[in-house]
Amino acid sequence: MSLPFKSSEFDHYGGPFMKFHPRASAKKHSSWFSSNLSTVSNTSKKLVYIICLPLLILSLILFPSLRPSVHMPGFFSVSSSLMQDDPNIDSVFHYDLADSKGTGQGWTKNERILYLVPLRDAAPHLNMFFGHMVNLTYPHNLIDLAFLVSDSKDNTLEALREHLVTLQEDPDPSKRFGTIDIYEKDFGQAIGQGFSDRHGFEAQGPRRKLMARARNWLLGVALKPYHSWVYWRDADVQTVPPTILEDLMGHDKDVIVPNVWRPLPDWLGNEQPYDLNSWQESETSLQLANQLDEDAVIVEGYVEYATWRPHLAYLRDPYGDPTVEMELDGIGGVSILAKASVFRSGAHFPAFSFEKHAETEGFGKMCRRMGYSVVGLPHYTIWHIYEPSSDDLKHMEWMAQEEERQHKEEKLRELRDRIWAAGFEDVGNEWRIERANILKNTEQDELPLNQEWYGNSKIPGGRLASIDDEKDISIGARAAGVGSGSKGKKKAN
Repeated sequence: MSLPFKSSEFDHYGGPFMKFHPRASAKKHSSWFSSNLSTVSNTSKKLVYIICLPLLILSLILFPSLRPSVHMPGFFSVSSSLMQDDPNIDSVFHYDLADSKGTGQGWTKNERILYLVPLRDAAPHLNMFFGHMVNLTYPHNLIDLAFLVSDSKDNTLEALREHLVTLQEDPDPSKRFGTIDIYEKDFGQAIGQGFSDRHGFEAQGPRRKLMARARNWLLGVALKPYHSWVYWRDADVQTVPPTILEDLMGHDKDVIVPNVWRPLPDWLGNEQPYDLNSWQESETSLQLANQLDEDAVIVEGYVEYATWRPHLAYLRDPYGDPTVEMELDGIGGVSILAKASVFRSGAHFPAFSFEKHAETEGFGKMCRRMGYSVVGLPHYTIWHIYEPSSDDLKHMEWMAQEEERQHKEEKLRELRDRIWAAGFEDVGNEWRIERANILKNTEQDELPLNQEWYGNSKIPGGRLASIDDEKDISIGARAAGVGSGSKGKKKAN
């Protein structure tokens, strides 16, 4: 496979992309045979090696009990120091995989993390992604990056290279990462990248199987013997703690995932669980699996498969303890931290129906079957970006049209009010003058304050006021010398 991104392409940048071999730069020089050969020439050493090596191999065959005491890659175990001390075979490297055992305090023990990122049409998300990368608190020199660019129609590859150059040219050496690999391979993924395309029920089975193949390809070419941990991460995560690697690693579990939610617009409820692929099995789901064809793939969050499983996402408490663990059977793929030994022992992402599941959910089931611990953190939440579905887009279009209609209606109402106001004179001041005249010509002391009269429903005497009564009262007011005016005067044309 040809790699589109090699360290040699960036040699002119001053070496921030220079490949290095973590073990090659730190060879252990043993004192093997040093006491016996300290005064012997190189020629004599070669002769001794030629004689001793066959004898050693023969002794290992005849005496199996000697084998555990020495190490050699291949069919037998021979001391690495014996081979590495020979200047003629410096290309042979020895790895003790016990040194790559992941622990809960990896950042204090120089444990290397392989950071794997599958990318497809991801150019719009790379600014956000690398913003998170720069802020990671795990020692950057212990993080090796590997990207798989597949089935992309945009400029993901070019944008990725630009970001990596900027990242590795940081003036602060502590901000630069370890080795960086970019792999490019298409898998014939024809399903679109829109939310409804990717999350439609009909697309789930084929899509999951292709994604599993992509993950296995990336893992197979990127995992090295010196990696202790493997971290899978989607590029479109919006909010994530910079301490996520230490936070997940601190639980010292074989496989661990956080809770994943997404923000929503106000009209959709502000927030929502995003990843429903992290769950525990239920009796209903197990019965359903037994009823399906052997190639069927159960997917969560769809009415077609009512599993009634407890989901990690729905158990979230915003104020809960973020260290609380929940055992899981299936897991989602937005953010996965796993010990490298899990993959070395044969666990992978099934690109077929494994116990009626595929990809990350099938990986979780496989790890449980192999006896590994698989847990999730219900109260430790990271946030995926909001991607509107087709229904959301239709509703947003309707909302925009409704907002425009209401705006036009308000403008029309204001115009009508101005036209109406322009057709009549304001007689408010005249009414205030008439009111003052009425009160001035009325004997205040003679008013029957305890009687209900004009202005209410009755007149003095207790009977109901009629229209004629109101006319009489109005005529009486005029006879008392009170001026009258019309309610409004229409403007002369």
